[in-house]
Amino acid sequence: MGEQSVEGAVMHIGEVAARTELSLRSLRHWEEVGLLTPSGRTDGGFRLYTESDVDKILVIRRMKPLGFSIEEMKAVMGDLEVLDDASCDPAAGQAARDRLAAVSGEAAERRERLVRQLEMADEFIGLLAARCRT
Repeated sequence: MGEQSVEGAVMHIGEVAARTELSLRSLRHWEEVGLLTPSGRTDGGFRLYTESDVDKILVIRRMKPLGFSIEEMKAVMGDLEVLDDASCDPAAGQAARDRLAAVSGEAAERRERLVRQLEMADEFIGLLAARCRT
């Protein structure tokens, strides 16, 4: 079975799913909506992923619980690619850093909301536990 030219070690979707604790369905969906593109395919059409692809998947996976939309995640991934591009124009790099700093602030706010929700959940569980004991 031949493989398209992909540098470095390559993995099939099943291995990537296991490593990232994501379903095959999620990985395929992210490709369908343009959030992620595997680095290559075998002659038989099977997706091939690199370590760099796995790193991107892990970024997406970390954004998802914070409620970022597909479009917001695409924008972040695009800005990260700009920063990873060694030939990047300095102005484009600065603009990407500025946008990512804003996203970082938004992520911190979303995290705080989740912390408050967890605190309320703990209080509720405690209230129910106290009621069940009486």
